[in-house]
Amino acid sequence: MARLADYFVLVAFGPHPRGSGEGQGQILQRFPEKDWEDNPFPQGIELFCQPSGWQLCPERNPPTFFVAVLTDINSERHYCACLTFWEPVEPTQEELCARDAAERDEEADEGGPGALPPPTPSPPGQLFAPKTLVLVSRLDHVEVFRNSLGLIYTIHVEGLNVGLENVVGNLLTCVIPLAGGSQRTISLGAGDRQVIQTPLTDSLPISRCSVALLFRQLGITNVLSLFCAALTEHKVLFLSRSYQRLSDACRGLLALLFPLRYSFTYVPILPARLLEVLSTPTPFIIGVNAAFQAEAQELLDVIVADLDGGTVTVPECVHIPPLPEPLQSQTHSILSMVLDPELELADLAFPPPTTSISSLKMQDKELRAVFLRLFAQLLQGYRWCLHMVRIHPEPVIRFHKAAFLGQRGLVEDDFLMKVLEGMAFAGFVSERGVPYRPTDLFDELVAHEVARMRADENHPQRVLRHVKELAEQLYKNENPYPAVAMHKVQRPGEASHLRRAPRPFPRLDEGMVQWIVDQATAKMQGAPPAVKAEKRTTVPSGPPMTAIVERSGGLHGNSARRLEVVRNCISYVFEGKMLEAKKLLPAVLRALKGRAARRCLAQELHLHVQQNRAVLDHQQFDFVVRMMNCCLQDCTSLDEHGIAAALLPLVTAFCRKLSPGVTQFAYSCVQEHVVWSTPQFWEAMFYGDVQTHIRALYLEPAEDRDSFSVGEAPVQEDERSALDVASEQRRLWPTLSREKQQELVQKEESTVFSQAIHYANRMSYLLLPLDSSKSRLLRERAGLGELESASNSLVTNSMAGSVAESYDTESGFEDAETCDVAGAVVRFINRFVDKVCTESGVTSDHLKGLHVMVPDIVQMHIETLEAVHRESKRLPPIQKPKLLRPRLLPGEECVLDGLRVYLLPDGREEGAGGPGGGPALLPAEGAVFLTTYRVIFTGMPTDPLVGEQVVVRSFPVAALTKEKRVSVQTPVDQLLQDGLQLRSCTFQLLKMAFDEEVGSDSAELFRKQLHKLRYPPDIRGTFALSLGSAHTPGRPPRANKDKGPSFRTLSRNLVKNAKKTIGRQYVTRKKYNPPSWEHRGQPPPEDQEDEISVSEELEPSTLTPSSALKPSDRMTMSSLVERACCRDYQRLGLGTLSSSLSRAKSEPFRISPVNRMYAICRSYPGLLIVPQSVQDNALQRVSRCYRQNRFPVVCWRSGRSKAVLLRSGGLHGKGVVGLFKAQNAPSPGQSQADSSSLEQEKYLQAVVSSMPRYADASGRNTLSGFSSAHMGSHGKWGSVRASGRSGGLSTDVGSRLAGVGPPQANGAPPEPGFLRPQRAALYIIGDKAQLKGVRPDPLQQWELVPIEVFEARQVKASFKKLLKACVPGCPATEPSPASFLRSLEDSEWLIQIHKLLQVSVLVVELLDSGSSVLVSLEDGWDITTQVVSLVQLLSDPFYRTLEGFRLLVEKEWLSFGHRFSHRGAHTLAGQSSGFTPVFLQFLDCVHQIHLQFPMEFEFSPFYLKFLGYHHVSRRFRTFLLDSDYERIELGLLYEEKGDRRAPQACRSVWEYVERLSKRTPVFHNYMYAPEDAEVLRPYSNVSNLKVWDFYTEETLAEGPPYDWELAQGPPEPPEEERPDGGAPQSRRRVVWPCYDSRPRAQPDAISRLLEEMQRLETELGRPPERWKDAWDRVKAAQRLEGRPDGRGTPSSLLVSSVPHHRRSLGVYLQEGPVGSTLSLSLDSDQSSGSTASSSRQAARRSTSTLYSQFQTAESENRSYEGTLYKKGAFMKPWKARWFVLDKTKHQLRYYDHRADTECKGVIDLAEVEAVAPGTPAMGAPKTVDEKAFFDVKTTRRVYNFCAQDVPSAQQWVDQIQSCLSDA
Repeated sequence: MARLADYFVLVAFGPHPRGSGEGQGQILQRFPEKDWEDNPFPQGIELFCQPSGWQLCPERNPPTFFVAVLTDINSERHYCACLTFWEPVEPTQEELCARDAAERDEEADEGGPGALPPPTPSPPGQLFAPKTLVLVSRLDHVEVFRNSLGLIYTIHVEGLNVGLENVVGNLLTCVIPLAGGSQRTISLGAGDRQVIQTPLTDSLPISRCSVALLFRQLGITNVLSLFCAALTEHKVLFLSRSYQRLSDACRGLLALLFPLRYSFTYVPILPARLLEVLSTPTPFIIGVNAAFQAEAQELLDVIVADLDGGTVTVPECVHIPPLPEPLQSQTHSILSMVLDPELELADLAFPPPTTSISSLKMQDKELRAVFLRLFAQLLQGYRWCLHMVRIHPEPVIRFHKAAFLGQRGLVEDDFLMKVLEGMAFAGFVSERGVPYRPTDLFDELVAHEVARMRADENHPQRVLRHVKELAEQLYKNENPYPAVAMHKVQRPGEASHLRRAPRPFPRLDEGMVQWIVDQATAKMQGAPPAVKAEKRTTVPSGPPMTAIVERSGGLHGNSARRLEVVRNCISYVFEGKMLEAKKLLPAVLRALKGRAARRCLAQELHLHVQQNRAVLDHQQFDFVVRMMNCCLQDCTSLDEHGIAAALLPLVTAFCRKLSPGVTQFAYSCVQEHVVWSTPQFWEAMFYGDVQTHIRALYLEPAEDRDSFSVGEAPVQEDERSALDVASEQRRLWPTLSREKQQELVQKEESTVFSQAIHYANRMSYLLLPLDSSKSRLLRERAGLGELESASNSLVTNSMAGSVAESYDTESGFEDAETCDVAGAVVRFINRFVDKVCTESGVTSDHLKGLHVMVPDIVQMHIETLEAVHRESKRLPPIQKPKLLRPRLLPGEECVLDGLRVYLLPDGREEGAGGPGGGPALLPAEGAVFLTTYRVIFTGMPTDPLVGEQVVVRSFPVAALTKEKRVSVQTPVDQLLQDGLQLRSCTFQLLKMAFDEEVGSDSAELFRKQLHKLRYPPDIRGTFALSLGSAHTPGRPPRANKDKGPSFRTLSRNLVKNAKKTIGRQYVTRKKYNPPSWEHRGQPPPEDQEDEISVSEELEPSTLTPSSALKPSDRMTMSSLVERACCRDYQRLGLGTLSSSLSRAKSEPFRISPVNRMYAICRSYPGLLIVPQSVQDNALQRVSRCYRQNRFPVVCWRSGRSKAVLLRSGGLHGKGVVGLFKAQNAPSPGQSQADSSSLEQEKYLQAVVSSMPRYADASGRNTLSGFSSAHMGSHGKWGSVRASGRSGGLSTDVGSRLAGVGPPQANGAPPEPGFLRPQRAALYIIGDKAQLKGVRPDPLQQWELVPIEVFEARQVKASFKKLLKACVPGCPATEPSPASFLRSLEDSEWLIQIHKLLQVSVLVVELLDSGSSVLVSLEDGWDITTQVVSLVQLLSDPFYRTLEGFRLLVEKEWLSFGHRFSHRGAHTLAGQSSGFTPVFLQFLDCVHQIHLQFPMEFEFSPFYLKFLGYHHVSRRFRTFLLDSDYERIELGLLYEEKGDRRAPQACRSVWEYVERLSKRTPVFHNYMYAPEDAEVLRPYSNVSNLKVWDFYTEETLAEGPPYDWELAQGPPEPPEEERPDGGAPQSRRRVVWPCYDSRPRAQPDAISRLLEEMQRLETELGRPPERWKDAWDRVKAAQRLEGRPDGRGTPSSLLVSSVPHHRRSLGVYLQEGPVGSTLSLSLDSDQSSGSTASSSRQAARRSTSTLYSQFQTAESENRSYEGTLYKKGAFMKPWKARWFVLDKTKHQLRYYDHRADTECKGVIDLAEVEAVAPGTPAMGAPKTVDEKAFFDVKTTRRVYNFCAQDVPSAQQWVDQIQSCLSDA
């Protein structure tokens, strides 16, 4: 029984003490005045009566009612029902004087006590103050409170003749039962009657309609969000204008959380004064008036639910985990069925006439039922994870969270994890875990209805039925008696609040109320307590739990077969069949990834322990330990699946004898797992074991008793769970005697204590390392205590045997580390012991004893381990595989000999036996070597099933881009080892785990040496320069007396002169500073040259006219003339250099030696092409306008349109921009900047004039003149983005360059009129950012094309991502092609290639149309070089030959100063800038073009990969340094001719290619059949681009194939010394992806034939012919063959006149399988000689006919063919066959039918003696004339034939005869 109301309070408005406008509440009266003993008066009630603050009102408001909730310090809730009404303010003294008259009128108006005056308007300026009646109760009967307070207000307002004191007294003395479903009628003594129903069970919350209202206001999704937020302990804030709605919403949310109880701050109505509570760090559910919404918005981590607006706002920083699927979606759909039953019927053609919609109260219960079911599904089987730690005197229960998550299959689920860790769940366990207590609806549901809920899952109607049943029970709980007697409570009349109140609310007589209360209390004490006994029962456990979602088996589905393998392997181990076990081990280790196999292993091992087979020999011990390690490596720290728990007893059982008295247990070998250092794991294990022992404690006597009772039903006591036992004990507890109770308590306590000792031992076993001097354990496990300080100073024990200093130096131990390990372990165990013993009620004496024991246990164990460690050292080491030494290049030296490592899979699936099939080559066991040139791993796969393959992975040291330390598990022993991950820009990745025998300092030494080799302090330290050179790296070169001193002198003079020049200019004027150019690897004084300032009045010696060159200069000139650029200029006819260097005036351009001393521009070549009309000294001034002084120079001229391609650096601010902005003519007194701009304008004008077609300069022709319609059909520009361009370019040009017109296939030929009518003479392609605001002068003849380009840093970033995509570094979680493509797309590499190709095609189009183009981007050495080179490659077929491509790279990349050393970070100085693959990107573009035009290139794709590899490898000197100037300075450029003394080491990559090409056709493209003067226009859309296989392919058999000497023998071995020369060719071998080199294992047809020819020639004793000569001869012969008949044309069939037809054929050929590709192209060459139809028209035929022509089998060998009947051998019938007479092979073949490709037999014509007419034999075809028979007689037998008719027989005989006579 409980009081209905504890206190009645009257609160009124009072002025604020500090005189502010706002008032405050004042308690006028409270009853009773003394606090109840069991329930003190709650503080702060006046704040909650008016939550928005106490304020006066200008008009009377109607009375309001709401219930606020206060929570006291014992977390008891007090419900404060507040009824507020308004009364006129009583005026102050001054106001009384002022308004005296008004007062008198008012008094006159007032009648007697019963007379109610009519409502009158209040006087103007009248204010009203609030007054509140408050009922404080611990019971939640809202309606009763509303009625009771309403009654008191009615009595006051309506002036009823009832004493208010009586009513209040009765209210305070009313007592009602708490629960049990009773019904009670109460009356307050004013003629009223109310019926109170109490709920059936106290534990179920009462919600009335609050849940249904909450869903109506917010909707399903929002309420579910709030539900999850409240469960996962987030802050929830409700906003509404209505207080009652706020308290309802909060009540509704709490009702949904049942059976969990919300245990944080809960304030449904928060007063404005207390708003700062919202910034509390703890979770809460709070309601606030919507007026304070602004304050709520400032909170960063609060979820705000606006009830009036129906929204829930979740801040960005808050993540609410959703319910686990499928529960989320199931709950959602069932909620919508409950809330909106019409939804299911909305689409029906004939909806039922009416649907019964539940009442609001019923709907409320249905919604709650849905959530009750949800909890039952979530927590199903929770009782199976409870650990009974103590039963007496009070139950102590723990929940095994990890096991619950593991068995439910929700380990990863964020939601459940947070719920189980939350306080609400802890309360749930302590409240509901008790085994013997009253049960309620939830207990029934979770125990008995789980199976039904599972069965109903897919039947919505059945689910709905279940929900309605539950709802009925919930409804019945709240309303046990349906027929409620009517309430009868007086209410005030309508609008009573507007009438003038008779008087203020009277002051009540305290004495009288107190007397009524006292009377009632005295009466209560006399009456016996009405106690309804609680019915306590054993709580049902329900069925064991199942996973929420049955997951599919996936990759490691544990089939019975796998478990069988595990069992077999274990039995082999214990039977001593080690060889068998070894074979099975890899399969077992794979199977152990699955949970069932791990359980199976634990069970099997357990059986062997039970059979006393725990003492093993060394091999058995190793096997068992490996399997255990494999099991444990996938265990998380929580051990959800109980694997570590199952293995724990086993690791302390299995052991081996090391020597007499010394035994090593398995635990010393399985310590490296995170699970052992997790306190939660140990606690769960401890509680589990304690439960087992306590259960056994109470089962023992029961079993004795059981043996006698024969008549009873046979109950197996063992099957009773610990909870059942506990429940039984709790039931008996009250009946036991005091002594018996004490005895049981003592027994339990000592059980727990003994377990604690046992666990202290166990923990010391698994936490103390075998070698206590190794502190790896401490490093790896932060879990072991305050080791942060330790982990910094503890160094791993090094080979030098140094002892690291301990962090607690004052301990005074010498072996400080041992002490540290011991100390850490003692602390860890002590913390554990403290926690579990306190929780499980161990006495303090026992606990103290434990604390004393722990250090002794640890110390004892350390001593035991020392002996074990000492003995284990003496064991013979496991035989490790012998190290395989790598093959080295000539001159390559080993820096560090092999360090034993494991090479781990790098994320590329093929090597690890991925979907491509093939064995798991990785992980491999071997060694890593560091040489002066490469990092090399050689080894063997660890999986013994793979076989004896050697795995090699290597990359040049110079290609290293990233090196990081990693901690990885070794594949064999699963130990955590230090590792290193090396990533290279040649797309190799070495992820290595160092073997145990490799000390940490060896690993460190390896890193240091690697770093030293990767970043030498000076460029001379690189492999290419230190190899075979006279000087040692790092020292200045000695003077060498060798054959070519003149070149050395030359280079020295050159540099000296350059420096003099530079020095002089530096003195004359220091006006203009170009951006500094970082000069690598130079001593500091020379860095001053960065600020070169060039004077206008140059001294004569600097730039001499060409006739007066000094002899040394002449020598410079002659050597410069031999450079690649100069040879190319002469080929292009861009100027000649005669002996006197006089220039032919007719030539528009000349070769200027102005830069021969590298004085004007240090990154340009010595000779430059400039317009004839420009003087050398003017160039000096022009160069200032450009970055790095890289002024525009010509680099290529079109042979057809004579348009020229120029390149330069970007403009400085003073450049073209200034020039175009200056509209007025230059005045004489101009600054230098203006004059240089003027020079530049003249220079551009000179370029325009030197083009033949523009010499007359007839007006302005502009690109802008094009009509967009004309462009529409031929827009070949893709989308060069040209938005926001300058005024000079009309929108037309913009749209054209942006490719607005419909796109045209890039391969289509331009129409004759295309781009001709009007155009500028010169287009300047510049960076958009640079050309902003430029206004071209209308008289100029050039036009700007601003484009957006990417910068070098974007290339760098993109390349990093590309590397990650192609070689991820760690295996993907779910490998799929999509993830690779996604990361490829993220890298944006292909987008950059697309932009480059697009710009290049744009420039090609402009040049092809006769306009010149100047490419002027960035500094002129990255993107400019890429674009200019691509343009030349596309426009000029010469550059598509091997020689031409070399020339192109030498000219554009090397001579024009692409900064290879800087971009490749070759030296220490460049380390910070990182690797930027600008040249590789260019090669990728060339590769894309090669793919689209495979017949246009003389070189093969391998050539591009070769250059891609070696431009970063630093094996050759070609790609070192940043410009010709630097190469001369180091003496690299001209020495090659002088000293040939080291022929074995090629210094130049070109020389190497040349020498290799003579020996093997690897760089040659057999499909090379160029078109005359063909301009290529490749597609550049990303969809047309392919990922270059250079990035993805790998050959693990011998490492990268680009160092030819190291490959195991070239792919097509043409050499004389071929070891297996005469061996038959048909030997078959398996080709593995990722291991073998495919081209080597399956050479293409032509290589095969050339190889065969060489082999035959060798056999015949001839010197083998060079492959090139043989190939050229075949091509030439085949061309001639076509001529005599007049059938073939001199050009072969493949040279078609329609470019895109030919090209598509090429693409088709290219994409065929490797073997056929090349044989097809050869076939076509032959057929062009022998097919009559190979005329010009034939060349125009479509691709399909071209292709089908290759399909006819052996067309050239079928001289005559047809059907003949052939008589079989003796006694066989005649059969029709298809015969083919082959003159070439001199044979008659026959087939089953015409389409048959398989020959059934051959008659060799050499054996034929005669062909004669035959006679019809038996069984011959009847209808045939007898003259159609003929016989062919051979030396072996006679063949009988029959033709279809006589003429065809005659023809056959003639054909065979002629064939015989030819022979």
